[in-house]
Amino acid sequence: MTDDWLNKVNWSTDGLIPAIAQEEGTGKVLMVAWMSRESLTKTVEQGEAVYWSRSRNKLWHKGEESGHIQKIKAIYLDCDEDVLLLSVEQTGGIACHTGRESCFFKKLVDGQWVVTTPVIKNPAQIYNK
Repeated sequence: MTDDWLNKVNWSTDGLIPAIAQEEGTGKVLMVAWMSRESLTKTVEQGEAVYWSRSRNKLWHKGEESGHIQKIKAIYLDCDEDVLLLSVEQTGGIACHTGRESCFFKKLVDGQWVVTTPVIKNPAQIYNK
């Protein structure tokens, strides 16, 4: 495989692209993260989501600590070539570091952010292995 497909991506000035992870079976948006050229390449090679952690300034294999790996089913590039959509199988049913299925669990209701989904597993049980 050549790098032609990577060269089609409209990378930001810092070399990143936002990536939306969506559960393949339900279409539910699980999370948004960032990918670098290297992380996207590793994602394709491994068949599992590898992101770029801006806070840690390093590659981050989703599930490396929690075990909640995202198996790649398909990768899509949007029409402007500046956003990725990853169709994934989320192992363990938890995508969020808060122990929830999705990172999108706060809904704006009458000017207040209201938590709409429960914690599936306490994060202390996930990350203190």
